[in-house]
Amino acid sequence: MTLNVYLSGEIHTDWREQIIEGARDLDIRFSAPVTDHDASDDCGVAILGAEPDKFWHDNKGARLNAIRTRTGIEQADVVVVRFDEKYKQWNAAFDAGYAAALGKALVVLHGPEHQHALKEVDAAALAVAQHPAQVVAILRYVLTGALPA
Repeated sequence: MTLNVYLSGEIHTDWREQIIEGARDLDIRFSAPVTDHDASDDCGVAILGAEPDKFWHDNKGARLNAIRTRTGIEQADVVVVRFDEKYKQWNAAFDAGYAAALGKALVVLHGPEHQHALKEVDAAALAVAQHPAQVVAILRYVLTGALPA
């Protein structure tokens, strides 16, 4: 069985690469949003034309990114959403809620500093992890039934 996993959320650290590398021996197809911050911000105007107003510039980009994100979440078996301590990922909160509303298996990834702020998001998740290695262990268990050594 191939597991489709969508990796959503924070784009400033290598957590996605850690999970993909740790799961390289598993039958998993990973997908994710565009993680190049400038490309993500400017995709709307690059494709649909310039906007003099920053609101409409951002709006075009957000809508195109939503097509990619919604499609990725809809096609996923498991959605992993990462929140980090430095940046506010409002889109990640939306992604977690959307995945939960669709009945997707949701894994939330964040440190203890966000435990209170994300309690409702955590309540919608099937697992809450603090480290990428824990996400890998969850995926390994789901696919093979194997526990960490």
